[in-house]
Amino acid sequence: MNWLARYNDWVAILLMMIGLYAIVGRKNLVKKLIGLSLFQTGIFLFFISIGKVDGGTAPVYFEPAGRDWVRYSNALPTALILTGIVVSVSTLAVALAITVSLHRAYGTVEVDEIEKADQDAPS
Repeated sequence: MNWLARYNDWVAILLMMIGLYAIVGRKNLVKKLIGLSLFQTGIFLFFISIGKVDGGTAPVYFEPAGRDWVRYSNALPTALILTGIVVSVSTLAVALAITVSLHRAYGTVEVDEIEKADQDAPS
């Protein structure tokens, strides 16, 4: 199989690696959240591409014209991804709200500066 034939898998891997780098390599909380969103998008793309069946149609019941069988695409990955999108959007919203609260409390969204201010604060 030609490696270019599965380009959507390569795009998913690229999105996941960019997101992982942003999560691990950056100190800004907003950039970390953008990286988390990219990572989740890569995972969603990967799962949807798994459910694709060559020559498949939507899993809706109908009488096939002149055929005894019909090849359907798998609907389970799409249903799971819809649920995952809802969870990821709500998680991102809560994380952004926490980031706004941290910015109000510490005046910054840099992880190092927040940790330093937290250590310097009297107990």
